[in-house]
This record gives sequence, structure tokens and C-alpha cells, in this order.
Amino acid sequence: MFRLRHSLFLSALLLSLAAIQTTQAAVQYVVNYNAGSSRGGIRFTNEIGTDYSRQTLTSATDFIWRLFQQNNDADRKNVPKVTLFIDNMDGVAYSVNNEIHVNANYLGNYSGDVKREFTGVLYHEMTHIWQWNGNGQAPGGLIEGIADFVRLKAGYAPSHWVQPGQGDRWDQGYDVTARFLDYCNGLMNGFVAQLNKKMRNGYNDSYFVELLGKSVGQLWKDYKAKYGGKP
Repeated sequence: MFRLRHSLFLSALLLSLAAIQTTQAAVQYVVNYNAGSSRGGIRFTNEIGTDYSRQTLTSATDFIWRLFQQNNDADRKNVPKVTLFIDNMDGVAYSVNNEIHVNANYLGNYSGDVKREFTGVLYHEMTHIWQWNGNGQAPGGLIEGIADFVRLKAGYAPSHWVQPGQGDRWDQGYDVTARFLDYCNGLMNGFVAQLNKKMRNGYNDSYFVELLGKSVGQLWKDYKAKYGGKP
């Protein structure tokens, strides 16, 4: 009888701990629609919607955690809530203070598959929510490049992006840097995850040497040479 009670107690304790861990890892996602009856707002409502937006925020977070190898709360930023705003504004989108703002006007004027483009934009912006930025010391082009790298690996790279090997500088940002990081990640699987971990408390170009054995300048030269020195 004692053994049975002890076993039941342990089972209950484990279930309780699992519930606590799930609660700790859970992130609340909120969508605020502020686009009114604008063209982009109507297109968002008809072709995307708030339910799909919340689903995409969730799937993007899960994908980023896996890609960054952030397997527990200690590896991640403490972000209990992410709010997505659909606004009438300028530009495409931006993230700040655990908020993502997407321009409804951009969605309204987009000529292709707007749902796929919206999904790619959310994966990019959600990366900014979760990535480490070297306490502000990392090059802006690298930060944006990592976000586009995530979008690339998720399968949402748009057709207008540069091809592998194109670009002027490794830290040019966005698609140029994303392609370069994809090359580096091919040299060592998990490179971008390890680079992101190193950027938790600071940044130095020497991280590339520590992880890949070559300076970032040499890696860029090798990358350009692999693709025939494309402009």
C-alpha cells in the first residue's frame, strides 16, 4: 500500500512539474488589428486573418527555438507575451519591445502571394524578438542577416532576393548576409545557433575564427570564390 501511494505521489509530482515547465515556456500571442477599412486591412482580413497570424507567431517561435538550439528557458530570452499590430504606416514591418508592427498598406499593395509574404515577414520579425544582439555591439547587418537566415531556412525566401555569392560585404545585411550565413552554416552545421549563443553577452568578429577557424574576411573571400565572384 505504501509503495502504491508513493508511486502515485511521484506520478502526481512529475505531472505537476511538467505543467509548471509548460507554463514557463508558454508565450501569449495577441493580435491587434488597427487598419480599419483600408485596402490592406481588408486584404489582411480576407486572405490572412488573426487566427492564422497567431498560428504563425507560434510556429515561428517553435522553429526559431529549434534552429537556435534553445532547448530550455535558460537558453532563451524571457518573453512572456508577443503582440502583433496590423497598422496603416510606412515601410514593411518592425519589431520593438516584444511587439511586431506590420504595415497593412504594404500587404494591400503586394502583387504576389500575400499570405506567404506575410508569413516570411513574421518569421523575420519574430527572430528579432528571440535572437541575442551582443548587447548592442553586433553589426546591424548581421542582426538583419540572421533574421533573414531564419526566413530562408523556414522556406519563405522571396524570389527577389539575391542569389548565393552576390553582395558587396558580409555584413551588408538582410538577404546578402543571410546567404553568407547559410554558406557558413554549411561548413559547420549549427554555426548560426552557436554564433547566436556567443552573442548573448557581447560581440566580436573573432567568433567566426573560434567557430570556423577562419576570419570573417577570409570566409567572405572563400564564399565569393565558390560562386565565381558574383557582384
